[in-house]
Amino acid sequence: MNTVTLDARVPAARASASIKAADDKAMLRAAAELTRDLVAARPGVYWADLIASVVTGYAALVGAAMLSGGWAIAAGVVAVLALYRAMSFIHEVSHMKHGLMRGFREGWNVLVGVPMLIPSFMYEGVHTLHHAKTRYGTVEDPEYLPLALMKPWTLPVFILVSALAPLGLLIRYGVLAPLSAVVPGLRRVVVERYSALAINPQFRRRAPEGEAKLYWNRVETAASVWAVSLIVLVATGILPLRAFAIGFGIASAVAVLNQVRTLVAHLWENDGEAMTVTAQYLDSVNVPPPTLLPALWAPVGLRYHALHHLLPGLPYHSLGEAHRRLSAVLDAGSPFHKASYAGLPHLAAKIARSTMGRR
Repeated sequence: MNTVTLDARVPAARASASIKAADDKAMLRAAAELTRDLVAARPGVYWADLIASVVTGYAALVGAAMLSGGWAIAAGVVAVLALYRAMSFIHEVSHMKHGLMRGFREGWNVLVGVPMLIPSFMYEGVHTLHHAKTRYGTVEDPEYLPLALMKPWTLPVFILVSALAPLGLLIRYGVLAPLSAVVPGLRRVVVERYSALAINPQFRRRAPEGEAKLYWNRVETAASVWAVSLIVLVATGILPLRAFAIGFGIASAVAVLNQVRTLVAHLWENDGEAMTVTAQYLDSVNVPPPTLLPALWAPVGLRYHALHHLLPGLPYHSLGEAHRRLSAVLDAGSPFHKASYAGLPHLAAKIARSTMGRR
């Protein structure tokens, strides 16, 4: 899940060894064979996790708006973490077979996608391109920039500009979407450039067709009605400006947290070449136990991001077990172990050091 685009790359002096890595057949074979019984999604786990996150998040949001002092701050922190977890299910929605998880996409859009103005179509059909073997890390990848090869100022900009994401979404659905319904040229721009959670500024989205278009239109209409209603409620004073500002601040904090997580989800060392599956794995990041904090800043399986690139079909609740099995079987020299890192500070420092030499 990504929201910010920028581009200030400089040529890499030398390609990372991970970028050139040949496929490790033993790792790929073990990954396929040892996880065959883990591929089935468990609807009860998905629904219970989502509903608990939503109830906690919205209750804490109301608390942050109604309380004061330390209690309001505490409620705000809980709201950020819970709503971030709830919104992270968009990643699962983009991968799941909807026939096997009937109603989950619709339920997620009703509970999270429309209220938070990130309907599922903004990731569906986009994120899967990031997993395409011939697209990952190239100019055709909507979710990749060689951040480690870019100038130092790009990293703080990459994070800070994400704080404006809620404003951008409010404009996209409350202003641009209604206008684009009657302005054909504007509609093309909105679909191509403002309908994907992407970080690659060169990515242009294709217009949906058939059933996908019908579903897109229904959900977009709902999001637009909600966005316009918010604008009207604030403008007329029915929704107090303070409450709206608190909600906006929480949504901004969620966007920033997600952007920080995105910053350390990969090593970002590829400068456009097609990569092997093993190289893609090594350019991605796992932050497995025993460290506990990633469960908060990389929820819903995102702490196993490299493993997810190796096995994109596994549901999030199976990734921990898959990691344990592969860790126990593959020897110490396997590339599998080279994608695991200690935590966020180490990863952030690593990418920062890489950019410091590229002034």
